[in-house]
Amino acid sequence: MGRIRNTFELAKLSWGVLKSDRELLTLPVLSFLVSAALLIPLVFVALATASTGSGGSEETTASPAMAIVAIVAALGLSVISVFFNGALVAGAHERLTGGDPTVGSAIRKAFSRIAGLVPWAILTATVGLILRALRDRAGWAGQFVINMIGIAWELATFLVVPAIIIDDKGAWDGVKASGSLLKSTWGENLAARVGFGLLGFVAILPVILVVAVLGSLGGAGLILGIVVGVAWVGLVVVVMTALNAVFQTALYLYATSGMAPSGFEGSSIGESFSRR
Repeated sequence: MGRIRNTFELAKLSWGVLKSDRELLTLPVLSFLVSAALLIPLVFVALATASTGSGGSEETTASPAMAIVAIVAALGLSVISVFFNGALVAGAHERLTGGDPTVGSAIRKAFSRIAGLVPWAILTATVGLILRALRDRAGWAGQFVINMIGIAWELATFLVVPAIIIDDKGAWDGVKASGSLLKSTWGENLAARVGFGLLGFVAILPVILVVAVLGSLGGAGLILGIVVGVAWVGLVVVVMTALNAVFQTALYLYATSGMAPSGFEGSSIGESFSRR
C-alpha cells in the first residue's frame, strides 16, 4: 500500500507539472480526432466488403477483405496512439528539463523521432494482435498464461517511448533499454499502473451517480445524463493519458540519471523508484 500511496503523491506532482502546460492536454484530443478520421472511412470499407449469408440472408460474415481492414485499423490506431504519446513525452521532457513546451514543439519533436516511433507502434500492435488471437483460441488456463505474458510485455515496454523520444533509440533498442531499466523498478512500475487505474476509477465515480440520477428522470434527463457522462469520461481519459506521459518521462529520467527531474525535487520519487 505504501507504493500505491507514493503513486498518488507522484500523480499530484505530475499534475503540478502538467498545470504549467495545460495546452498539452490538446494532444490526447488530437489523437482521438485523428483516430476517428482513420476509422470512419475504414468502417465504410469494411461494410462495403462484407459478404452476405447464403440464401439471400441479410446476415453478414467476415471476408478476407474485412480481415485486412481490421489489421490496417489496428496498425493505424497504434501508430496514431504511439505518435501522440511520444508528443506528450516530448512536451513533458521539455518541461521537466527547464523548457517551456508548446503543442507545436511537442509534435515537431515526435516527428523528429518518427523513425523509431512507427516501427515501435507496428511491433507493439503486432504483439497485441498475436496475443489476442492466441487468447481467443485458448482455454481458461491458456488465457491466464497469455494474460500474464501480456502484462509482462506491458511492464517491460513501459519506457520504450521515452527511450525513443529522449535518447533517440530505435524501436528494438528502446525495448531493450526499457526492459533493462525495469529490472530494478518493476514493482514500482506495477504499483504505479494500478495506482493510476484506481485514480481514474475514483475520478469517474461521481459522474456515475450523476448519470444514474438524471437517467432516472427519463426523457431529456436521460439524454443530458448520457452527454454529461460521455464528456466527463472523455475528460478523465484525456487527463489520465497526459499524467501517465509525465509519469513515464519522470521515471525514465530518474532511472537513467538517478536524479529527480525538475518538479519532483524533494518528493518520494527516490523511494518509489528505488533501485534494487
